[in-house]
Amino acid sequence: MASDNAGCCGATDYHLSAHEAGLNRARHNIDTWWPALEQGAEAIVIAASGCGAFVKEYGDLLAQDRNYAEKARTVSHAAKDLSEVIGSEPLERLQQVEPKRIAFHCPCTLQHAQKLNGSVESILEKLGFELAPVVDPHLCCGSAGTYSFTQPELAKKLRDNKLDSLEAGKPSEIVTANIGCQVHLNGARRTPVRHWIELVEEALAMTTGVGP
Repeated sequence: MASDNAGCCGATDYHLSAHEAGLNRARHNIDTWWPALEQGAEAIVIAASGCGAFVKEYGDLLAQDRNYAEKARTVSHAAKDLSEVIGSEPLERLQQVEPKRIAFHCPCTLQHAQKLNGSVESILEKLGFELAPVVDPHLCCGSAGTYSFTQPELAKKLRDNKLDSLEAGKPSEIVTANIGCQVHLNGARRTPVRHWIELVEEALAMTTGVGP
């Protein structure tokens, strides 16, 4: 389902100790999505893994709110990372724009919070991409929500270490599943970093003739 009225998931506020502000954002999103869920929407699909991880926590965060507890649980259950929705599709039928050796940066919020390590890698392999090996893939890139702003020096060191690992296999580009990680890694102006769904979009356009 899609909604033009949904706003920030609330993670930034909540993780900076503005708990009520973060929960109010959650309540707003629940109110926005609820009519569609009542009408039979099967999932709330989220492309940024950081947001997805937080939305999946709505049920726990609002468990004591008598007005939102049940709805929050329903929303959390319906929340799906993009890879969970398209991972079972016959993506191997799509054409690559060109053969590429790429490195995938699996964000902490995808592999640790959502426990979806390997989900995007499987999709990329279905599309025929060669995945470059990444040393210590469990380590954070340094973005960590607002960490790149509150602790810029340490965040930069983590970013440089992560890029060294991602670039060790000589990929032509790096893809990730979280917008914050993408922006932070691209800030080093080294190997270009994109969201992995862009590769799927390009393959789909190549196959159907529709798209970018």
